[in-house]
Amino acid sequence: MRTRFVLIQPSHAGNVGAAARALRVMGFDDLVLVQPRWDDVLTREETIERASGAIDVLHKARAVPTLDEALEGMTHVCATVMTPRDFGPPTSTPREHFAGVAREGHSVAFLFGSERYGMRNEDVYRCHAALRIPVAPDYGSLNLASAIQVIAYEWRLALGGFGLEPPAAAPAADAAAVAGMLRHWEQALVEIGFLDPAAPKKLMPRLNQLFNRAQPTPEEIHILRGVAKAMSEAAKKAKP
Repeated sequence: MRTRFVLIQPSHAGNVGAAARALRVMGFDDLVLVQPRWDDVLTREETIERASGAIDVLHKARAVPTLDEALEGMTHVCATVMTPRDFGPPTSTPREHFAGVAREGHSVAFLFGSERYGMRNEDVYRCHAALRIPVAPDYGSLNLASAIQVIAYEWRLALGGFGLEPPAAAPAADAAAVAGMLRHWEQALVEIGFLDPAAPKKLMPRLNQLFNRAQPTPEEIHILRGVAKAMSEAAKKAKP
């Protein structure tokens, strides 16, 4: 699904770079600037530094003189607002709005106002929806790049996300290794006086079940054998 992020009159080069980084980590790369403060903002040193490696997004990004040009080809436009407008498109949280939009196959543009003034009413009125990020009621000021990151993350989730590959599971020790370790522990527990061989009750079967649930790795079996060995040596030293 085609996705574009539009920054209207951005005034800080660092925010443009940070915006590129925010897009890149969420898999987006269509960034358009409308009347940026600096004509060379995409190549300024601060921009490149704050992009932190997302140079491909900066290379593809473009600056245009009008919002009309920035929205060319987009079929669903979302404004980002800090406070609801008395008139204009319906306001909702990103997650609420994205659930439906992601299924409709639109080309979506997200609009962000300038750092100093936010979005003008006339620009908001052009949009199909106004997005308001839920924040603390007593402090609702979000940095531009932070707001872009939140929107990009929520939109990526709505599109299905990337998913996380689970770490490779360490192989569990085989039954023979567990049984050998338990015999070692049984001997050590007797030597320290914790297990009475004449009345063992169900201590060892319970420990067997415990380690079956834990699924220890061969390395962990080695550690447990080391503990048993240390217990036995301590018991021998304690004898008169």
